[in-house]
Amino acid sequence: MARVDSEEYLEGLAQRLREAFPQALDGEGRVNLKELLPEQLQEFCAILGESSYRAGQLLRWIYVQRVTDFQAMSNISARLRARLERLAVLSQLQLLTPKHSRQDTSKFLFGLPDGQMVECVKMRYLEHLGPERVAVCISSQVGCAMGCQFCASGQAGLVRNLKAWEIVDQALQIQRQLDAKGERVANVVFMGIGEPFNNFDNVLRAIQLLNCGEGFGVGMRHIALSTCGIVPGIERLTELAYPLKLAISLHATTDELRNRLMPVNRRWNLEALLGACRRYQERVGRRITFEYVMLEGVNDSPEDAERLVRLLHGIRSLVNLIPWNAVDHPTFKRSSPERVRKFQERVQRLGLRCTLRREKGSDIDAACGQLRLRQAAQVEPVEA
Repeated sequence: MARVDSEEYLEGLAQRLREAFPQALDGEGRVNLKELLPEQLQEFCAILGESSYRAGQLLRWIYVQRVTDFQAMSNISARLRARLERLAVLSQLQLLTPKHSRQDTSKFLFGLPDGQMVECVKMRYLEHLGPERVAVCISSQVGCAMGCQFCASGQAGLVRNLKAWEIVDQALQIQRQLDAKGERVANVVFMGIGEPFNNFDNVLRAIQLLNCGEGFGVGMRHIALSTCGIVPGIERLTELAYPLKLAISLHATTDELRNRLMPVNRRWNLEALLGACRRYQERVGRRITFEYVMLEGVNDSPEDAERLVRLLHGIRSLVNLIPWNAVDHPTFKRSSPERVRKFQERVQRLGLRCTLRREKGSDIDAACGQLRLRQAAQVEPVEA
């Protein structure tokens, strides 16, 4: 029978762990293992007197086997499981009412430990990779401070940043639901609620956890990071040279209009933004996607199409046109299919690749922030 650790010994371990991982503690002072990077898990195991290979075992149990209980980790000794029960925790988001779309899209509302809520969307648009692969669009903040006029995410303002584990757990919980179907999360897209570059450190940690080969295992080239135009964030990403996909929420072809639609442009205008994009592409070499929401009579004229092509000259680009999803108090009108078609054709005729995002989830409030706003007072927890 394994020797039982004394209370004094366990408290000494707990103190060392609290000093080593202050950013990863839960409300009871236990270490949330989902907040630790692989090298930190090795340090965690070393403090517990365990070999470094235990870190790999923990990674696989958490992100591959997706267990939620230390006692389920059958290849770990009973003594170590007992220490984990006392000193660590596997925090989880609470799944609230999901909504399933006729358009093969599902939106999930998750409850956070402090009672806040965040959204995540599962989408099927990876048919070329096989029917068993899906994409998830995850959030990086509770609310958003950027104030883009056409977006529901920022209507209630910014509440707080998400921690790394809260970001990753969105994808992890969806993967757990996909396991029974033999499907897997193949792409992760940071295009949910929040501006990722305003939570850069936690987003970076989440990307590293998602990309970890012994863990979740999503390839860096299958992770997309979207920004409304935080130039210092693009510059930090350029220094890292990660080969992920960069997406820019552009939505206007003049500073005057972009100032009105997106207040971020008053800080970093189009010249500064596109300069940062060019430097990023020179360093990383990947094509950049420019998102462009179609607003009738605002940014969908033939002149806008021509300016768009001139603006992006010299940048290897893909323009992704987005049908606008109205929020509860719409200020704008969605461009008609005919106007969208003509805009797309003109852009392509002028030599720039231009696609139209297939509309998925409009029947379930799948635009960023809609479900959180509409259900804040009426969600109910769902059994996992």
